[in-house]
Formats: sequence, structure tokens, C-alpha cells
Amino acid sequence: MPLHQKLFAILTGLSLLTVIIYLVQKGKLREEYSWLWFLTGVVILVLALWYDVLLLLTDLIGAVTPTTTLFILGIVFLMLISLHSGIKISRLNDQVKNLAQKVSLIEAQINQPKSRTGGQGTGSGEPGIGDEKQVLSAEDGVRRVGIGV
Repeated sequence: MPLHQKLFAILTGLSLLTVIIYLVQKGKLREEYSWLWFLTGVVILVLALWYDVLLLLTDLIGAVTPTTTLFILGIVFLMLISLHSGIKISRLNDQVKNLAQKVSLIEAQINQPKSRTGGQGTGSGEPGIGDEKQVLSAEDGVRRVGIGV
């Protein structure tokens, strides 16, 4: 591998690792998402520093040239990113559904007829002295679910 290509690959790997560490420290990239990017930076550095490893990988997978091996590794990387994103989207979809159901139940509790308060309210639709317990208990239920009021 020519020296300028090797230097470019090393700088790319180091830059990627630096950016990943910076983003994790600033809280813009969560640790659970950073592992694949960090691994990619390490692989770039290893392949740049030890070109023979790239040649060995090329022989192992039966590729003709090292550039084909890099292309295949890039495709595998993108597939892993897509799979990881799909898993996260599925999990978030389930969480949104569960939260929507909980909010619906809480709204149903809040909008229950006033007959459950024992007739202590003002009856004007506005919360009165007797209605405070019902309003507070509904807010407490919302807080227990984890939704801010």
C-alpha cells in the first residue's frame, strides 16, 4: 500500500475514533450505539497499519483484490447498522404503543363521572374543594406511570 494511502487510512481511523469519543462524552451518541462505530474505527486502523491482514482476509473470503474485501466489509457494516436500527425501531414502537395505552387509561380515569367523588364537588364542572382529591389522585397516577404533568 502506498504511503499516502496508508497515512490517509490511519488519519481516517483516528479521526473516527476521536469523533466517536467526543460524541459519547458530550452525550450526543449513546454508548450502546457507539460500539459498532468504535469497532469500525479500530478495524480501519488495523487494516491500515497491517496491510497483510487485509491480504489475508482477501484470501480467506476468496476475493480477487483487497479493494473488493474493503467493499464487502463496508456492505457488512451497513447491514449491521441497518439491523441494529431495525431492532431499536421495533423496541421503540412497542414502547410508544404501551405508553399510548397507559395514557389512554389515565385519561379515562381523569374523565370518570363525578358520581365517584360522592357528590362532594361543586357540580359546575370546575374542580371544587371535594374534587381536589380526584384531580390529585389522577395526577399522582400520571406521575407513577412516568409521564410529567
